[in-house]
Amino acid sequence: MSVEGEGLEAGKRVLELTSPLALAGISIFFITTYFSDYIIVPAKSRGQVIRALEDRGFRFEESTEAYVNPAARHDRNRSSVSSFGTVSPSTPPPTTVDELQVRTFALLKRREIVPKVDPDIRLVQCAGRRDNPNSFLADEMGLQNGLTKCLVNKPHFLSLTLTADEPASLLLDKRLVTHFDANHVLLGNTEDFLIPIMLDLEPLPLEATGIVCGLAGKLAGRNAGENLEGTIEMSYLSTARTGTVIVEEKDLQHAMEALRVEDGDVDKP
Repeated sequence: MSVEGEGLEAGKRVLELTSPLALAGISIFFITTYFSDYIIVPAKSRGQVIRALEDRGFRFEESTEAYVNPAARHDRNRSSVSSFGTVSPSTPPPTTVDELQVRTFALLKRREIVPKVDPDIRLVQCAGRRDNPNSFLADEMGLQNGLTKCLVNKPHFLSLTLTADEPASLLLDKRLVTHFDANHVLLGNTEDFLIPIMLDLEPLPLEATGIVCGLAGKLAGRNAGENLEGTIEMSYLSTARTGTVIVEEKDLQHAMEALRVEDGDVDKP
């Protein structure tokens, strides 16, 4: 499912999109890009995904062939799920987001999975330009050349998302920006830095559920009884082995506190 990045604040959007699927026991990958959020679900779970979304107020819009949530005023949000067979979760899923949070953090603790921050990595989120038809080919070549230079230099962090409908979206170490002619090739502010908080999820089975929602609930949902002020803006990147929570630099300390990790206990890779 692809959902355009408008409507709710980023962190609350992650929570809203993942909570109905987590509560239904559906495993997901979640990818935040410059333009959109992507939720990747098992093909066998498509029918169950539809029911979970409809039970939480999403409805199908014929005009856009998409599921939208009118309550959240996501008029442009769309998802590409379609009706196929269903699958039942192997264990009963939690009934509330609070219960899911408790289960998620108990699982992470049991498997000794802790957040890790590399103090040398600051990320920039940007996109390839596709807004000037007169320089389209030059912009594409500049983007490809920049990416090649990044790969040759064995980057510490580089995420590239390519889709048919949108320009290339990049999340990369700020030191890699110098490989691009940023003013002409990249779209976005390359001076605003983000911090990746990484969790090694390899000890978990691939079908594990609720991780993204549990983490987003702690940062963006925040229980009323907690002593931390406000919510924390976050995005998320799923890979085959790692879940990466991405926050603004100013929010790092609060994010680690919300994840119950003291400053002195932050593990470094």
